[in-house]
Amino acid sequence: MPAELDPVDRLLLDELGEVPAGRVAVLGDDTGALATALVEHVGERVVAHDDSLVAERRVARALAGGGGEVVPDLAQALTDAALVVLRLPKSLDALDEIARTATLLGTADVRVVAGGRVKHMTPSMNDVLGASFERVHASLGRQKSRVLHAAGPRAVEQVWPKHRHHADLDLTVYAFGAAFAGTRIDAGTRLLLGQLDGLADTDGTVVDLGCGTGVLASVLARRFDDVVAIDVSAAAVASARLTTAGAVDVRRGDGLTGLADASVATIVSNPPFHVGTAKDSTPTLAMIADAARVLVPGGELVLVYNSHLPYLPRLREVGPTEILARDRSYLVTRTLRA
Repeated sequence: MPAELDPVDRLLLDELGEVPAGRVAVLGDDTGALATALVEHVGERVVAHDDSLVAERRVARALAGGGGEVVPDLAQALTDAALVVLRLPKSLDALDEIARTATLLGTADVRVVAGGRVKHMTPSMNDVLGASFERVHASLGRQKSRVLHAAGPRAVEQVWPKHRHHADLDLTVYAFGAAFAGTRIDAGTRLLLGQLDGLADTDGTVVDLGCGTGVLASVLARRFDDVVAIDVSAAAVASARLTTAGAVDVRRGDGLTGLADASVATIVSNPPFHVGTAKDSTPTLAMIADAARVLVPGGELVLVYNSHLPYLPRLREVGPTEILARDRSYLVTRTLRA
């Protein structure tokens, strides 16, 4: 059954104005409802892109057989785009990369129509769009939703991916706009880095799940020969490939689903607990359950997570679990596959 349009989708469609003749890029459509409606409106000129592989697959299913194209690469989606229809991302960096890429790769008069829930929108979004477009204005609000219009592309430079060298790790971190934490090393990853020396020696596969920009994978690759980094985010995967500089097998995937039974010696993860703007532990709980399938007997699952999250009982279902480190916000735990 096709997904239904929500208030943001409906407002975006009502605010499109005259649709130009060129390519229409749809970004951030998690359900496929918006892309499907645009295909019905303008035909097969629609190209959809979503940073999340899970959302990308939903959009592909929605469009199957009905026209339109789904592409995994942001730049590919925005090349020759005359109109960008955007569900506003949570990250201002992600919005900046979209805006800059649209002005650089889109048509000479490309414009952006970007919508979101009012409670998640800030004046900074106008400023970010204004760095790439001459004219930015907001629609009237409706059903707690609003649309930002951006037109008149400026002459801008592409600043993405950004990079920063961390001397304490002797590591240069690269990050595209939608990658979690950007070029920073977040506090949870810092705490987990301090526990990597305690991992058991192994000739087997070591997985950095939810690899983000590839910080953990890069450090793991200095000790282990077979390191695989996995993330659901296209921006994270592109960032990790640059950060790890070819030393790691970086894959875009949905959790551990692409790995065979009893094929992994160690899993290390700083898993997300947000999906978009909503707190959601479901993907991590599913990963913990699947770890019992993927790990070899006696294999290690080492996680860092906010201490209030309900992971310990689920980890103990996989096997004996101990707390390796903790601070005011995070726990690092090690679980051995029973």
